[in-house]
Amino acid sequence: MSLAPESLLFPAIEPYVSGHLPTSSRHLVYYEECGNPAGFPVVVLHGGPGSGCTPVQRRFFDPAHYRIILFDQRGCGRSQPVGCIEDNTTRHLLDDIERLRQHLAIERWLVFGGSWGSTLAIAYALEHTEHVCGLILRGVFLATPQELEWFLYRSRTFFPDAWNAFVSPLRDEERSDILASYQRLIFDTAPVTAQAAAKCWNAYESALVSLLPAPATSPSPTGEVLLARARVQLHYLVNGCFLGESPLIAQVDRLRHLPTIIVQGRYDMVCPPCTAYELHQAWPEAELHMVPDAGHAASEPGISKALVQATERFKSVR
Repeated sequence: MSLAPESLLFPAIEPYVSGHLPTSSRHLVYYEECGNPAGFPVVVLHGGPGSGCTPVQRRFFDPAHYRIILFDQRGCGRSQPVGCIEDNTTRHLLDDIERLRQHLAIERWLVFGGSWGSTLAIAYALEHTEHVCGLILRGVFLATPQELEWFLYRSRTFFPDAWNAFVSPLRDEERSDILASYQRLIFDTAPVTAQAAAKCWNAYESALVSLLPAPATSPSPTGEVLLARARVQLHYLVNGCFLGESPLIAQVDRLRHLPTIIVQGRYDMVCPPCTAYELHQAWPEAELHMVPDAGHAASEPGISKALVQATERFKSVR
């Protein structure tokens, strides 16, 4: 499967402004604005945890209509310090989103989040509903134990070769608790060992992310980049993504008045479609678009097409 053809996306654009917003005495969060400075504001919440925003995420939106705001979450991408897990929880990220909204003098915005970004989008909307005019959610992840069990263990039913490579840094007795064992490797071993483990950790998700393998379009990340990403991701997953005791799905009644579109790949092996379906059952007003020939990646043609269609639909919302 190729990546989404150029015809499905809006033209490549560059930010008209970018910078770092101090969000604590420790963290500087990178942000950028693209498109129309006077347009309909939309904030993009990237996945991970631990990833970062990418240029292709600008291209799901008509730049003549939207004021497109992207940012790298704490410890991610171009935010500083990269890989930092101190003062880095979901509570901090929600405060950062709100601080960015206030910094940019935006009253209400569309919230667009994929994978972990969908988790963060729902959590932000629950806390700051008055500042959200709608949501677009892709590859839904609610950070439940069942979803983690799927990713860490049960997905090997379909990817036994990738799973064997994934657990290859672990001794047999360490494989019963993959998160704890990887946490030890990533945080408590020499840099060379930690980077090798981070490479295996990241490669596993990459193996699962698309329905069919897609060609590489950019140079492979360095060991330092992979280690920073793995550090942040493990920090969140080991701690249940810092979401507290009340599941997000149990709270969505408070969001049912918000226009919402869910885009989900039928063969998503990272965030299985049962989660998006269950969310739709609890939130029937949200439109669920199950893409029949796609996995998890936003770059797959069916997912990209559905996301662009969703952003076009939201042109009528204010």
